[in-house]
Amino acid sequence: MNQKARITALYERLSRDDDLQGESNSIQNQKRILIEYAEHNGYKNVMHFTDDGVSGTRFDRPSFMAMMNLVNEGKVCAIIVKDMSRLGRDYLKVGQIMELLRQREVQLIAINDNVDSFSGDDDFTPFRNIMNEWYARDTSKKIKSVFQAKGKSGKHISSCPPYGYKKSPDDKNSWIIDEEAAEVVRRIFNLVLQGKGAYQIARILESDKVEIPAVHLAKIGMGLNWRSKDGNKYRWSSSTIASMLKKREYLGHTVNFKTRKHFKDKKSHYVSEDNWTVFENTQPPIIDQETFDNVQRLRGAIRRYPDGWGKVHPLSGLMFCSDCGSVMYVHRNNNGKREPYFVCSKYSGVRKKEEYCKDAHRIKGENVTILITEMLKAITDFAESDKEKFLSAISDTQETQRSEDIKSIQKKLSAVTERIEELEKLICRIYEDYILEKLPDDRYKMLDSRYSEEQTELNKQKDDLESKLNTYKSKSKDINKFLALIEKYQNFDTLTPIMLNELIEK
Repeated sequence: MNQKARITALYERLSRDDDLQGESNSIQNQKRILIEYAEHNGYKNVMHFTDDGVSGTRFDRPSFMAMMNLVNEGKVCAIIVKDMSRLGRDYLKVGQIMELLRQREVQLIAINDNVDSFSGDDDFTPFRNIMNEWYARDTSKKIKSVFQAKGKSGKHISSCPPYGYKKSPDDKNSWIIDEEAAEVVRRIFNLVLQGKGAYQIARILESDKVEIPAVHLAKIGMGLNWRSKDGNKYRWSSSTIASMLKKREYLGHTVNFKTRKHFKDKKSHYVSEDNWTVFENTQPPIIDQETFDNVQRLRGAIRRYPDGWGKVHPLSGLMFCSDCGSVMYVHRNNNGKREPYFVCSKYSGVRKKEEYCKDAHRIKGENVTILITEMLKAITDFAESDKEKFLSAISDTQETQRSEDIKSIQKKLSAVTERIEELEKLICRIYEDYILEKLPDDRYKMLDSRYSEEQTELNKQKDDLESKLNTYKSKSKDINKFLALIEKYQNFDTLTPIMLNELIEK
């Protein structure tokens, strides 16, 4: 391209942090400085590229990318910026951009820093770029420390309350229940107890023309502006439903530090729950603890999809194998009757030691339903005839079951711990053989990899078992609440999914 036809790019950038320094860094001030410099030094065919409100640690800025595309096409002869920090605050990335401009024969001028790439190398430029990055890092630390202090004090640090809540008009740091949205939240949890999955719930809400959270929040002046390609404001997604079902905020708690971001990467990344900070009872609950726990149990045990005929059996997620403790999945005979049967999920025709259950424990779903119905009717009759004796019997049964569960977990934990110790000895032994050249290199690598993988898996199992053990030891059943449920369903005719999930743990 003819040198005269190439443009002179005047690049301006302003971030929120820069804006705090006042008018000197404003877009208008930058434009005025760049235009004056271009006119005074005879640069023609100028074109402005402006990124307003975008951090210098990011290089996916729209105008910056458009300018660099023109550079790659050979359409730019010079780039003029107020100072090097306008170009970016990552010294490695800025260095790469400067090298690219050198190769493309594009002049780079930073007015306030006296940088002109056509006037020879400036030895101080790399240090100046490092200082610009240090500024961004320091600013990020200061902002993060403010959020840390606020989050650790128990205040909400999220800019927008979750769907179901809204900010109190009297105190911006307090959340109150948004009844219209809260009713939808309660309905979603109730549909899970009825045996519905996330996708099914999403389609039910869409069919009933319930507005998605983004639309509702925008309508009451919260959240981001809603935009959709197809314009369907009732298109609920299963991922939205699944996310809502995990939110402890609906119990009335404040949950802070669920995400983390690096100052160079403005995207938030979710962190593990042990890094969360939870403050209980900071706002009115929408969902009670028992309902929340039942939903988590069902979501954890049930398969993500129903059986092949599109129905979720009422006992799905409640049936467990008495031998291995694994969940039992429902299957239906393809013989015209489509009768549901439950089979242990760990059973397989080709069994390996300690990996699969020895028996399928195949049982007809209808038979289990009849047994449960008879048992519950006997329990309700017992509770009605002699309440004190009933409470005593339930208390003794629960304590016995609790003790048996603890013993079972302790037995598994002991076996896992013993195997972990064995593997540690084996790893040390093969390493010694390898050092003494008694074991070939390829053989050592294969054994070390196999033992290490098994050890990693066993350590995960150990953590899960220890967590379960702590839960059992600290768990205290509310017998009076169970009695209230029995009285609630005293004269039932048929078993419903909600009734099953309220009365039965497994």
